Formats: sequence, C-alpha cells, structure tokens
Amino acid sequence: MDRFVSAGQTQRFLATQDQIITLFRPKRHRLSARSFRHGRADAFSLWADYTASLGS
Repeated sequence: MDRFVSAGQTQRFLATQDQIITLFRPKRHRLSARSFRHGRADAFSLWADYTASLGS
C-alpha cells in the first residue's frame, strides 16, 4: 500500500485489476492451442472496444 492514498483506493484498484487479469490470463492448461489463441483474440477485441468507448 505504499503508493496508494487510502485503503479504499487500493481496494478499487485491486478489484479492477482482478477483472483484467481474469480476462487476459485464462487457464491455459485447460485449453487447446487453437482455443487459447481464439480466446486471446476475443479478449483483445473486447479490450480495444472498451478503451475506445472510454475515449469517446
């Protein structure tokens, strides 16, 4: 917590970070290579759409 102003700010950051990590780090050992690549492409597409909507 050294760089966070408050415990609330830390909690908000970690809650958001958890969702992002879940999106970009699937359980790879349970997927075929094709499924993994397809999932990564979907995740990056979702992320691009989301960040584009924030800029608008």
